[in-house]
Amino acid sequence: MSSVLISGASIAGPALAFWLRRRGFDVTVVEKSHALRGGGYPIDIRGTALGVVERMGLLPRLREAHVDTRRITFLDASGRQVASIRPESLVGGDGGDLEVRRGDLAEILYDVVRDDVEFLFDNTIVTMDEHQAGVDVTFRSGLQRTYDHVIGADGLHSVVRELTFGPEERFHRYLGYCFAGFTLPNHLGLRQEALLWNEPGRAAALYAVGAHETVHGFLSFTRPEAPFGAFRDPEAQRDLVASVFAGDGWEVPGMVEAMRAADDLFFDTVSQIRMPRWSSGRVALVGDAAYAPSFLTGQGSSLALVGAYVLAGNMDDFGAYESTIRPFVEANQNLVDVGNAELFPGTAEALAARNAALRSRETVPAPAARPEHSALTLPAFA
Repeated sequence: MSSVLISGASIAGPALAFWLRRRGFDVTVVEKSHALRGGGYPIDIRGTALGVVERMGLLPRLREAHVDTRRITFLDASGRQVASIRPESLVGGDGGDLEVRRGDLAEILYDVVRDDVEFLFDNTIVTMDEHQAGVDVTFRSGLQRTYDHVIGADGLHSVVRELTFGPEERFHRYLGYCFAGFTLPNHLGLRQEALLWNEPGRAAALYAVGAHETVHGFLSFTRPEAPFGAFRDPEAQRDLVASVFAGDGWEVPGMVEAMRAADDLFFDTVSQIRMPRWSSGRVALVGDAAYAPSFLTGQGSSLALVGAYVLAGNMDDFGAYESTIRPFVEANQNLVDVGNAELFPGTAEALAARNAALRSRETVPAPAARPEHSALTLPAFA
């Protein structure tokens, strides 16, 4: 039985583990966090990815976890309403898309593989040495093992990618924005809705999933260069965000205070990973580690699910994996460009134009689903 080590236990990693076990592989998943990370901001599953979760038998559970956000209300600098619209008016769709909390999807995927897959939490890969018989791996804990294949499903800042292909900066395409996500008390009593406040170059959002005592908070801002030095320094992240939003109104001061105290702060850049290839020898990448599209596309989790399915079916031919999925990946990555996020205008002129467009969408039908979301027909594997 061939052995596979997967680095990362978020979305792509457990999804890949599911399909590899179906094909008879011996699978181990290593995760740097001490436990599975629950909760988290809402993500979308749409287009081709819906076919993947249907083949996994997970559609009923995911429909139960569906968030069903009813409305997004846009606010100006003083907190006055600009427009209030259905989410479909922004992203399009036919009503079949799923929206679930990232942690809920991760927990569902973990639940269906936990009894058949070995998980090594609070650990990570330190070194890899590929040779004719496999890949020798040393873990942070001191554990040493040899695997037939190693797969990097460890996100935008992938360790496997760096060890195999070199520094992240070679492949990191920064789109001009940074963001911080965290939870905070739901003192406004929001329910199945989002509020989005904008100043030119800055945005603050409160996102209520159901009727809970907490909401998801987001603070996003434009920045000319990616703050690579802050990626592994939470205090530097908090200081950077606080300095950007100093003096702003609406709910922003309270959000900054909550961000300072949050124990679940997630800070990152809005970026993509663009690589000429996603495999080398016995090592391959999947999900954000290989082709992060950025959350502006709303396709990160969908690409991870589709990529895991296609990779598992081509473990004996990584070239076929890449050629099958690359057109789909690039079509979705190309949905956004540097500095052109509609939700986060960088100038007063762009913000005014965005607001005018939003007002028109209050009274027009939702656009059709984007063809890029379903641009790949899932291959059939034995």
